[in-house]
Formats: sequence, structure tokens, C-alpha cells
Amino acid sequence: MLDFLNRHMMHPLMAWRAGSKHLQHLRELRQTQFDLPEVIRARQLMALQAQLQHAYATVPYYRAAWKAAGVHPEDVKSLEDLEAFPILTKADIRRHERSLISSGFDAAKLRIKRTSGSTGVPLNIYIDEPAVQWKTACTLRSDEWSGWRLGQRVAKVWGNPEYRHFGLKGRLRNHFFDRAVYLDTLNLNDARITEFAATIRRHRPGLIFGHAHSLYLLACSLKKSGVLDIRPNGIISTAMLLHDWQRVVIEQVFGCQVTNRYGCEEVSLIASECEKHHGLHVNADSVHTSVDTTGHLFVTDLTNRAMPLIRYRIGDVVVPSNRMCQCGRGLPLIEGVEGREADYVLTPTGRLISGISLTENFALLIPGTAQVQIVQESLTELRIRLVPDEVFGPDSRLKIAELVNEMFGSGVQYDVELVDAIPQEPSGKYRFCISKIAHEHLQAMNA
Repeated sequence: MLDFLNRHMMHPLMAWRAGSKHLQHLRELRQTQFDLPEVIRARQLMALQAQLQHAYATVPYYRAAWKAAGVHPEDVKSLEDLEAFPILTKADIRRHERSLISSGFDAAKLRIKRTSGSTGVPLNIYIDEPAVQWKTACTLRSDEWSGWRLGQRVAKVWGNPEYRHFGLKGRLRNHFFDRAVYLDTLNLNDARITEFAATIRRHRPGLIFGHAHSLYLLACSLKKSGVLDIRPNGIISTAMLLHDWQRVVIEQVFGCQVTNRYGCEEVSLIASECEKHHGLHVNADSVHTSVDTTGHLFVTDLTNRAMPLIRYRIGDVVVPSNRMCQCGRGLPLIEGVEGREADYVLTPTGRLISGISLTENFALLIPGTAQVQIVQESLTELRIRLVPDEVFGPDSRLKIAELVNEMFGSGVQYDVELVDAIPQEPSGKYRFCISKIAHEHLQAMNA
């Protein structure tokens, strides 16, 4: 009954009060996902041409870069023509942040996403409200592919629950509207997993959502303790590679297929598995993607006018696909993502910390951090590789000391290694957190 009321009363009421069109968009997207591929490509081309014209007219960075490269929006007669345009990198975004914001918007009134990205590089991304509403609808549509339905509870295995940043208002919204329960991956131990398991057994969420490896750890813990009666409608794995052996354990424990999802904070959802679980559908209603001969992915945001990201090199490697999915959707496919991985680290007290959550905190909270990689050499030794920018200084080092003490305790020693760059591995993978000891602990924990 609560799910029904939340879906049909609370969500429409909250959308109306906020002036949001995301539910209207969602109804549209549910229909258009089954359009023929050529119809979807034609719609993409129109959106791309409009975005390029807007960027050329209002974004100083693109106007200068495209003039220097000898290209113009009018050159784009097909989606493939975009490949002649210059590539945008994370370094470009950091270096030219202000000149990437459209002059058609007041930057002070835009939403800002601050993210470490998939390579430990902190970025500020400005987003206009219509784009937020459209992206929300796209994400909700892919959520439904998992079996979850709007209005059902969600259990999140995730670090830094967002609602906590909004005080009492955020807590009230989460309790009555979002109805999400969290297992904080910045502070994982057996007691917290047991408490979380009891919570989700009581509330019976329709969706369990989290980092791939965190979901795997949760499944292993439940299996070990004999808790095998949690049956969500869907499970969504994101933020890192989902290995087949992890998928098998998660699906055995929860009696539900795992939906693998791929995205980033910069452009939100990029691709997601549908109910067939054979490849990931590109979110072609919001982004255009292309892949070079080495498998590197380039993304163009078709909806965010405030800070258009065009030919943006994500830093990940994917396997492209030309086949059609048996689900009947005309949305294009990629076979899989190969270029994301992160380790857990282990504290002297036996607490596990998600490498994704840990690196994100370091990258976003340490002043003057252009990129960061954390290596756990032993239980009491850390090596912090950091690419500094011009504002890195004494305050940055004080913040590092504060974060290490807060996360690991006073008994852990660390070295800060300032470097010019942190390269990807030959596979294209970037390991932004490496632990040389957590693997053995996890094996013992999951035995």
C-alpha cells in the first residue's frame, strides 16, 4: 500500500511542488525506447546538431577550439561527422572550467556536481535544471529494467549518503519520500552488515543498489550467516567492474538477477543492462557515444546546455557492439566495460573501506588535488600518490593528515608522493586504490 501511495500520490505531488517534468519525461521514454534504431539515431542527430549550435554560440571554449581545428557545427550531417571535432579531456575541464560554462546561464544558479570521476581527478560540472530532470527520467527508466518500480523502497550499499548533507530536511525527505536505507561503504564491518541485513529484512526493499564489490561482500556475509530470505525485485550494480563470479554469488543469495549499470557523475547514466542481461543499452536519449580502435569511449552530452561536454574522453575502455537486443528496444548496445576497478582497504581495527568512496573523499577534500591514487602497502603503511595543482600547499598536507587519522587511526603511517601523472595500466584500467593486504582478509571473511 505504501508503495502504491508513494508512486501515485507522493511522487506526482513532489514533482508538482518542485516544478519538475521528470515523471512526464519518464512516460515518454518508456514509449520511445522501443523505437527502431534508425528512428533513435535520427533523433540523436537532431539533438547533437542543436547541442553543437548552442555550444558554438554560447561556450567560449568550444568556439575557440573548433575554430582552431577548422570545424563548425554545420559540418555535422551525420553522427559520424562528430569524430572530426577535438577531444575534451578531464584536464581540459579543470583548466578551462569557467570558459566551458554557457553564457546563456547564470553560473550561480546552476547545479554543481563535484566528482572525482573514474580516474581520481576532481571536477566541477555545472548542470541546468531541465537537464537534471531529463537525466532523472532516463535513470528511472533504466531502474525499472531491473524489476524495481517507482515508489518502492531502495537499499543502497554506498558511501556518503547524499541526504545527510541537507540536515533535517534531507533526513525527513529520505524517510518519507525516497525511503532509502544505507550501508555506508566508508565504514564496513560485520556488525554494520548484520544491522543492515536486519533492516532490509524488515523493510523489504524493491531494489538493492551499490558498488559491485560491495554488493558481493554483502552477499557473502549473508550467505555465511544463513540469511537467504531477502528477495528484492531488482539489484543494480554500478561504479566498478562486475565480475561473473561476483554476479553468481549475488544472484544466488538474493534470488534475483543483477542489472549491471555504467555511468559517471559528469554525464550521469551512460548504459545499462535490460532484463535480458546481455550487453548494456546506451542511454541514447541523453548521450551520444563513440569508441576508437583501442576501445576508449567518448561521450557527448545531448541535454546539458549549461556546460556541454562534447567528445569527452571518459578514461574508460569498453567493448562495442553492433547487434540488436532480443528485448526489442532500439537503443544501441555495448558488450561491456573493461576499464574500472577498485580495491577495498583494511584498517588496523578490521574495518573495510571502499576504494571508490575513499579515493573520492581524498580527491574532493584535499585542496590542490589534480589526481590521487592510494596504495596500502601494509596494515599500518599508506602511500598517497598525488598530482598537485597550483593551490597545493601546507593546508593540503594538513588535510591529508586529518583524513588519514579519521579513516585509519593515529597508528597508520603514510607518505605523500607528489608526481606529474598517474598513468593507466596497459589495459586502459586505472586503479585509483590498491591494497596489498585486503585481498587475504576478504578471502577469509567470505570463506
